[in-house]
This record gives sequence, structure tokens and C-alpha cells, in this order.
Amino acid sequence: MLQSLSSNSCVKLIRKNKSTWYFTFLLLGYLLYLIFGALVFSSVELPYEELLREELRNVKKQFLQDNECLSESKLEEFLEKVLEASNYGVSVLSNASGNWNWDFTSALFFASTVLSTTGYGHTVPLSDGGKAFCIIYSLIGIPFTLLFLSAIVQRIMVYITRRPIIYIHTRWGFSKQTIAIVHAVGLGIIVVTCFFFIPAAIFSVLEGNWNFLESFYFCFISLSTIGLGDYVPGEGYNQKFRELYKIGITCYLMLGLIAMLLVLETFCELQQLKKFRKMFYVKKSKGDDQLCIMEHDQLSFSSISDQAAVLKEDQKLNEPFMSVPPVTYYATDGSING
Repeated sequence: MLQSLSSNSCVKLIRKNKSTWYFTFLLLGYLLYLIFGALVFSSVELPYEELLREELRNVKKQFLQDNECLSESKLEEFLEKVLEASNYGVSVLSNASGNWNWDFTSALFFASTVLSTTGYGHTVPLSDGGKAFCIIYSLIGIPFTLLFLSAIVQRIMVYITRRPIIYIHTRWGFSKQTIAIVHAVGLGIIVVTCFFFIPAAIFSVLEGNWNFLESFYFCFISLSTIGLGDYVPGEGYNQKFRELYKIGITCYLMLGLIAMLLVLETFCELQQLKKFRKMFYVKKSKGDDQLCIMEHDQLSFSSISDQAAVLKEDQKLNEPFMSVPPVTYYATDGSING
């Protein structure tokens, strides 16, 4: 009897805190995924790092042997200056001296990477004034960019996602959930093709030392706003039409971000994903519901009508099929045709 009571109480406790258990599993899964990524990266990249270190040691040793008049301390001092300048985007190589990092087109490209939070890191402000302005510029510009991109995506969603789904549903009577899934997958394929595969093929041609994988890697790292900075286009020796090329890359990054946000927003509106996300959310308490009611009471009539329209649209989206009433036609002789 006691065992059955205790088991029932445990079941009730688990059901009551279901979202907490789901969140705990989510946290553990995320930590395991981090550890998994660290293990894979370490096992794959560590041998290459050791090989590169050994190669550099051999090159340095051979250079000192060929130039006995040069001491190792002087070489170390020179290399420190070179590496420090390289971290600021300035190269000591003669074939890179013609590329300026802060002409207008390069500065425009830098501003776009800052505002989009891509931040390749190949070019950074050198002066204290530039660093201070970068902080203020980013503090205002990043929220401004998020607002701008979200407004564009919201407008595009009306014509690219919502209206086509409603049209197909009303025209052929298919389930809105099925249409939404097919539409999201199709939109994802189109975006991946137009903003990943095709640009990767173009970059592999324009950038002489990039293969297709490296070009695709650059596209993904850029449009996902990771921005590692190991591959940056337009930095090659004697790049033809470099200014125009930089402007084109800037436009590509902005359009690609809009396309990525459009796909993410389309997938996030799927009912299946909404239900899955709610599994990890904290359920609202009665106090929160009363607070929401008080806030709703203070709204204007126009906002209430807008909310009612949104709720009505959501109900339409949840309907599996469209119900079409039967149509009755009356002939001229008074007979009825169904």
C-alpha cells in the first residue's frame, strides 16, 4: 500500500514538473554535444597542429643556419612585430602591400560584418578612436540591424510563406500543416542552392586558391554569422575589380542573412516545432495569467481587434482541411441542380 502511494506520488511529481525534467535533459544533451564537438575537433585538428609546429621549427632552424649573422633573439623580435601587424590585418609581404584595409569599400565591408555580428577579425581598428567609435557604432547599429532585418523578413513572409499556404489550402483543400512542412523544406532547398552552392561555385572560380569545399565553408561560416576569418574573399594578390568585388560580397552577405532568417522563421512557425519548443518552457502561473489579463484590459480597441484577427488566423492554420459548403444551382425552369 505504501509502495503504491509512493509510486503514485512520484508519478504526480514528475508530471507536475514535466517541463523541468525536459529542460534538464535538454541541458545535459547540450553539454554532451559540446563535449562531443570538442573531442572530434581535438582528434581531427591536433595532428595537423603538431605537424605545422614541427614544420615551422624546421624552417626557423634552417633559416638561422643559412643566416648565421642573424641572432635568434633578433629574429624573434622581428617575427613578433610581423605577427602583431598581421593580427591587425596588415601584411609585411610585398605582394600584399597594394591592398589597403581602410579604403571606402573595405571599410563598408567591415561595417557590414560588424552590424551583422559576423566579424571575420581579419581587419580591426588600429587607433583608440577607431576602437571607441566601433563600440558606439555597434551598440546602436546591431539592434538597428536586427530591427531592419526582422521588418524585412516579416514583410517577405506575407508573400513568400503565408499567402501561398493559404492559397493552396483554399484552392485544393490540403492540410495547412502538410503544406507548411512541404513549403518550409522547399524554401530551405532553394535558399541552400541560391546562397550556398551557387556562390560557392562562383567563389571557387574567383578566388584562385579556394576549392569548392573551402568556398562552401566560407558561405556557411559567413551566413551563420560565425565568422572565423580564416577565409575572407577579395584579399588575394592583384585582385581584379577589388572595390566592386567587396561591394558585391557585402550585398551577398546582407541578402544571405535575410534568406537565412526567412527560412528559420518559416520553420519556427511550424506547429510541430512550436509544440516541441513548448516542452522546455516554464508554464505560466495563475499570477502571470492575471497579469496578462490586466495588461490586456488596458489595451485599445484596435489592438484587441488585431489580436482577435491573429487568433482567428491561427485557428485557420490549425484546421486540417477546409470545409466547403455544398453549392445549389437553380435552373431557369425551376428545377434544382446540386
